[in-house]
Amino acid sequence: MKGFIEFIREQGVMGLAVGFILGGAVSKVVSALVTDIINPFVGLALGAVGNLKEAHWAVGSAKILWGDFVSVTVDFIIIAAVVYFGVKGLGLDKLDKKKG
Repeated sequence: MKGFIEFIREQGVMGLAVGFILGGAVSKVVSALVTDIINPFVGLALGAVGNLKEAHWAVGSAKILWGDFVSVTVDFIIIAAVVYFGVKGLGLDKLDKKKG
């Protein structure tokens, strides 16, 4: 049991767990931002009045859900920007670089 506790302390498992939990919470906030605020504006601009995720092209009996793709892409771009600017803002990008 002592070896297990040492492993948790040395490897920063608790910090990783906290980061994972916070990442899930941030993901929910960003998804709500995209779904509830950004997508209606994008939908208006693209001519998909209503729910952007339901916008589609009908090709025969198939539906091409382009609105869902746009929604997920916007979601990804916002999450990537938050992570990028968060890492840059906190100076975490400099931690892994070797000092010369």
